[in-house]
Amino acid sequence: MKQREVATVVDGFTYLEGPRWHQGALWFVDFYTCGVYRVTPGGGAEKIVHVEHQPSGLGWLPDGRMLVVSMKDRKVLRQEADGRLVVHADLWDLCEGHANDMVVAPNGNAYVGNFGFDLMGGAPHQKTGLVLVSPDGSAKVVAQGLHFPNGMVVTPDGRTLIVNELFGNRISQFDILADGALGPRRDFASFGDLGDEPDLGKRLEKARIYPDGLTLDASGAVWFADTLNKRAVRIAEGGEILDTVETTPEGVFAVALGGDDGKTLFMCAAPDWDEAQRKAAREARMLATRVSVGHAGTP
Repeated sequence: MKQREVATVVDGFTYLEGPRWHQGALWFVDFYTCGVYRVTPGGGAEKIVHVEHQPSGLGWLPDGRMLVVSMKDRKVLRQEADGRLVVHADLWDLCEGHANDMVVAPNGNAYVGNFGFDLMGGAPHQKTGLVLVSPDGSAKVVAQGLHFPNGMVVTPDGRTLIVNELFGNRISQFDILADGALGPRRDFASFGDLGDEPDLGKRLEKARIYPDGLTLDASGAVWFADTLNKRAVRIAEGGEILDTVETTPEGVFAVALGGDDGKTLFMCAAPDWDEAQRKAAREARMLATRVSVGHAGTP
């Protein structure tokens, strides 16, 4: 196994998600302090905005305004030039659970996933879909039948969306059509069909991967956060595992490639994803290590 130096970028948070390299800095969200943060040149983290109903996915419109998912009220918020947060899109009727991760394509189209069921409340697993939010704030469902769609990327040519299915044992991809809608789902990598089993415990027992956050590199491979396996994994289309970064005893829940040359892999680490335990502690941190192939695509 390749030996790597893994450094702590920032720590003392509750549960980190949505890492993005933007305008020469690392951005991320912290679920239970309800903040969007940016790492400062001095090495600290500056809270940019407070999102009362829990922030998740991040992205930016072509004019530079930031979009952030507000999870528990199922909205996408937009930060105006004066710093105000306004509602960009209300997704309440289009989601079956908390709104979650998001990728904003270079043309301003945003793709938003959701839980599909009450994960923290112990509800049975149910499939759900992806919502397209156009730059004008209009929204529609553009994919269905996904098992907890999570981290997403858009390829550099703007023609393909790749999305993790956290409880599906697979990473999926879609052609992006001219109007922003998505074509039929196909595998990017699959480790076995788990079917429609509603018992989450049984799904987890049968799965080989638990893909959460996602980032794309210049060779067309992706790094994903393999949560319960406590590692970040680089994988080629088709399923060949090319590299891993172990984070034991912590899990890793989101990843991003960034830094000046795009070859720093940032990893959001925490002991687990349990809401009550993460709210009660400040054990989450951002890790970083160097990799050989730089960033590509969006985010």
